Amino acid sequence: MGVLKEKFGTARGGEDVYAYTLTNANGMQAKIINFGANLVSLLVPDKDGNLTDVVLGYETLEDYYGNSNFFGATIGPSANRIGGAGFELGGRHYDIDANDGENNLHSHMEDGYHKRVWDVTEEENGITLTLEGKDGEMGFPGNKKVRMSYHLSDDNALRLSYHASSDADTIINMTNHTYFNLSGHKAGRIENHLLQINASCYTPVVPGAIPTGQIVPVEGTPMDFTKKKPIGQDINADCEQLKIGQGYDHNFVIDGADGMVREIAEAEDPVSGRKMKVFTSLPGVQFYAGNCISKENGKENAVYGPRSGFCLETQFYPDNIHHPDFPQSVFGPGKDYDFVTIYQFV
Repeated sequence: MGVLKEKFGTARGGEDVYAYTLTNANGMQAKIINFGANLVSLLVPDKDGNLTDVVLGYETLEDYYGNSNFFGATIGPSANRIGGAGFELGGRHYDIDANDGENNLHSHMEDGYHKRVWDVTEEENGITLTLEGKDGEMGFPGNKKVRMSYHLSDDNALRLSYHASSDADTIINMTNHTYFNLSGHKAGRIENHLLQINASCYTPVVPGAIPTGQIVPVEGTPMDFTKKKPIGQDINADCEQLKIGQGYDHNFVIDGADGMVREIAEAEDPVSGRKMKVFTSLPGVQFYAGNCISKENGKENAVYGPRSGFCLETQFYPDNIHHPDFPQSVFGPGKDYDFVTIYQFV
């Protein structure tokens, strides 16, 4: 176990950016940079013990300033979409960036937490990153103190812990946007990966990927991942929801979610034998099959494209501020944001 700190680059504001590599007793490694709290690589053993990097990413800091696909990014203060790029809170209207048509996606493309330089404290088997958000920043109310930790254990579990406080009620709905390819980040498309999601319902969307407000059973539809199946099995089905997302890009409603950490999904690559279990204390997970990954030159001379990685982004449901029946991601005085997500490789 340990943490290796190396210079990764210099931010545009002049701050030093470092890469922190966490290593466990099995040789598994997670590398995080303090620019955007980005997970830039994750070396995981296959069935024969061979280590391969299974997350999409870049080699240079300048590429992470682009990163239109949000590879490895820590998203905040609000992940996913907010309809109409605005909301009412405490009797006041707040306008936020309209950066996805008329809607807001991932708070702000340039000023979001994935483009910030975080402070770092090194620990025995991990790091804790912190930043402060000012009242009105990106249009969101409240002065915020944000903390995000990565810890790697000897049972091959990468634990992501989030905590945030605000001096005024505000929206806090953070996530990690890592794209996984369990065959290796350079291995091509992921339709042959097997996936199970412990969610008997999902939240359908209208064009623009804004939820309708309904919570609908997956049974009998291509959205059903309650039993393990190939990602590509139904991805091109004649289904209006899949047409809207050009494939899977939907929030799944986690069965039994009660704020406790529980297993919510398992992905498996039949070729390498790698399996990834996902645990979280959050109520939803966005399964994105990477349908719209633009052609990108990645690390190790990789060329990424559509469906070369998939995301399991734990979260509160998208646009919950406009749907009172959804679990609400409003936090403030007396109510801190405090949640955990774990990616474990078995």
